[in-house]
Amino acid sequence: MATRELSDPILHELIKNALDTIVDEMAIALVRTAYSNNLKNAMDMSCALCDAEGRLIAQGLTLPLHLGSIPDAMARVRQKFAGRTHPGDVFILNDPYEGGTHLPDFYIFKPIFLEGALVVGWSASLGHQLDVGGKTPGGNGCDATEIFQEGLRIPAVKLYTAEGPVEAVFELIDRNVRVPRQVLGDVRSQVAACLTGERAYLKLIAQHGAERFQSCTTMLLAQAERLARTAISKMPDGRYEFTDWIDDDGIDPDPIPLKVALTVDGDRMIADFTGSAPQVRGGINSPLPFTKSAVYATVRHLIGGDPPNNEGYFRPIEVIAPPGTIVNPVMPAAVAARGLTGFRLANALFGALAQIAPDRVFACEVGGDTGVSFGGYDRERRPFVFLEFLFGSWGGRPAKDGVDACSSSVVNFSNNPIEVIESEYPLRIERYGYVPDSGGAGKHRGGLAVVRQYRFLEATGTLQLRTDRRRFLPYGLAGGREGTPSDNILNPDGDRRQLPTKCTLEIREGDVFRHLLAGAGGWGDPLTRDPELVLKDVLEEKLTAGYARREYGVAIDLAGRKVLAEETTKLRAGKAGAARP
Repeated sequence: MATRELSDPILHELIKNALDTIVDEMAIALVRTAYSNNLKNAMDMSCALCDAEGRLIAQGLTLPLHLGSIPDAMARVRQKFAGRTHPGDVFILNDPYEGGTHLPDFYIFKPIFLEGALVVGWSASLGHQLDVGGKTPGGNGCDATEIFQEGLRIPAVKLYTAEGPVEAVFELIDRNVRVPRQVLGDVRSQVAACLTGERAYLKLIAQHGAERFQSCTTMLLAQAERLARTAISKMPDGRYEFTDWIDDDGIDPDPIPLKVALTVDGDRMIADFTGSAPQVRGGINSPLPFTKSAVYATVRHLIGGDPPNNEGYFRPIEVIAPPGTIVNPVMPAAVAARGLTGFRLANALFGALAQIAPDRVFACEVGGDTGVSFGGYDRERRPFVFLEFLFGSWGGRPAKDGVDACSSSVVNFSNNPIEVIESEYPLRIERYGYVPDSGGAGKHRGGLAVVRQYRFLEATGTLQLRTDRRRFLPYGLAGGREGTPSDNILNPDGDRRQLPTKCTLEIREGDVFRHLLAGAGGWGDPLTRDPELVLKDVLEEKLTAGYARREYGVAIDLAGRKVLAEETTKLRAGKAGAARP
């Protein structure tokens, strides 16, 4: 039987596509049944399938930064409950020091039994919960200095058994979060996603037979590994280093280095973070599973093609992250806002990958450095928590401009619709759009920054910010310019107070908060950009005529809607001459 599966590429493709369909159906089930905007609109969740041995065999359409961490959490559940796993069981965990990544991310696993006797796989879902208690509404604050301040820690425990829900666990969650209806509703949605996966998985096994199916999934893991090794072997051997910086941790003012060295050695790649900062006091430390996930997500960009989306492609990639550092913290380091560091690790990794494949890597994107939450109680003492993560734009690409206003390249977030926010929360969105002149200049322009402005409508509340890229800007590549800095402004049309990049503060009715994301970096020499593309950007109000003249050396007749060719030639010649040593 195994020999037949080895030589049956059509069967492999059928199984691969079927698994992909199942995990996507799981994600759709979760979105359709979720309670919180963070899951049903922003889609801050992921779904996956693992085989009987806990190996990740299919990842859903959602967040790569989540999915690479599932093997660690899966391994902990299997280890802890070895010999004690039964039909009807569902497991939950969120502890970053027991396989999780930060407390808001609830991992839920359901073993899949064949005829009630043999475990043949696992369905998994991961959801970022709206609140987990702790000192800051939303559970994403940078201001905690140890894990104990961040909220409810759940080790790997049973959430359901054959008898039904484990009420003690549900009650524990209920008593420790600010908005239990939304959180417990989302937990049940994650379970529903796992049930969806279980049903379809068993149907697939019934169609092909358990032994044949297991043989195929093993071959799909090997296929992904083989394709990854082939892609890495085509890269030039060597050591490629890059350092990016986080502005601060919200507690101490010092900048924080993230240093990575990528070593290509034949068909293997090593990502070594030695030299990165020691773990910090603020809550931006990245647990090892999240750090590894960032590596896998970025390297996947260079593998190319359409390999099976499973953990096989992780195998040729080794991650070195010294314990006690910001990329592998030890107890009791705070990690609530680890997402900031994860996105910045992706930026650093792309900086190194650009040296390996300069024709395939884009300039620095804005990433997902911004998290905003509003929390409090309405006039009837009912709690509310609003949480969203804002994304900007991609950097300029070797052959195209950066993409304006999109999610990061390592996640698949969506934005929260303004109409939903205003109907469900005491907030009014007064501004949402592009910021002109913000994308880094280049032959291929960086994507524009985005501005989002909120007006708070309740009596009092708490505003919490997780932002960055004010001091260290998104880098350009191949001569492209940096993007513009981010900014936080309270009451921009009143007493105008600039807020730190990371803070928690009390706000009152009528207060207005404006956030400007950073602009993405440019790719290539701006003086080589097609003047007609510059004109197009000016006419679309993405650039001003003055910026076009200053950064691109392009003179534009706004009234005539045209480029002044002769003046442009002189401007560019002068700028090129001034740039020579």
